[in-house]
Amino acid sequence: MTDATTVPRPRLIKRHSALVRVTHWINALCLVLLLMSGLQIFNAHPALYLGSKSDFAAPVFAIDSRDVNGHTEGYTALLGHSVNTSGVLGLSQSGGRAVERAFPSWLTLPSNQDLETGRHWHFLMAWLLVVNGTLYLLYGLVSRHFARDIVPDRGELAHTGQAIVDHLKLRFPHGENARRYNVLQKLTYFAVIFVALPLIVVAGWTMSPGLDAAFPFLTTLLGGRQTARTIHFVVAWGLVAFFVVHIAMVLLTGVFNNMRSMITGWFDTGEAKDSEVTTNA
Repeated sequence: MTDATTVPRPRLIKRHSALVRVTHWINALCLVLLLMSGLQIFNAHPALYLGSKSDFAAPVFAIDSRDVNGHTEGYTALLGHSVNTSGVLGLSQSGGRAVERAFPSWLTLPSNQDLETGRHWHFLMAWLLVVNGTLYLLYGLVSRHFARDIVPDRGELAHTGQAIVDHLKLRFPHGENARRYNVLQKLTYFAVIFVALPLIVVAGWTMSPGLDAAFPFLTTLLGGRQTARTIHFVVAWGLVAFFVVHIAMVLLTGVFNNMRSMITGWFDTGEAKDSEVTTNA
């Protein structure tokens, strides 16, 4: 005989394991310090090129300062088109005076122009990111975290368009649907974990003389040392864009609930819903 009984689904669920939470916060710290120290390094030569050599006369991107009618102005140029960015890029305030530098002091590590210290910070955080990321990748493969939580299936992919519309209208999953990542989260995390982070690491390796000598094919693969530097820079700002959107989603969908889930692992799905459980007698 089969009887159907109704039991409530728990509101609080264990959404993130301890290892996922720890590696998440280490990655967040690494990426912030990598960006700040990377901008310190970029300030030493604030221009990007394509190919194997620097074409000083025609950078694809550059930040500099120029004399305009007897006074200094900051400019940012992309593909030969310049925009006055005084006060932010090229020329900014530091200690109550105008300073000619690509990125302002509050965005770099250290705040003063110090290439050597910036490199030390950058390499330290880069290797910590690699070690931490490798640990996370191994866990994700062994525990099937990637297959279960990150890689979307065909059914989810078919609803990508509707998910985009829902997000634009600020309609976010709740209840039963909040128990797992939605398709946009899965696609974004997949792109960050398996595309952006490996690409930025490989591009960084290509700029290292020691690693470049050990793996010379990397330079050819990425189209030259200067192209690798440009890729490194572009992907870094792509990760910044991801970070901004990520924080926005945390704010829009509930700061306390999202922070609790990434600190303690427990996530509130919203209104508890009944589910039918079948028991045999």
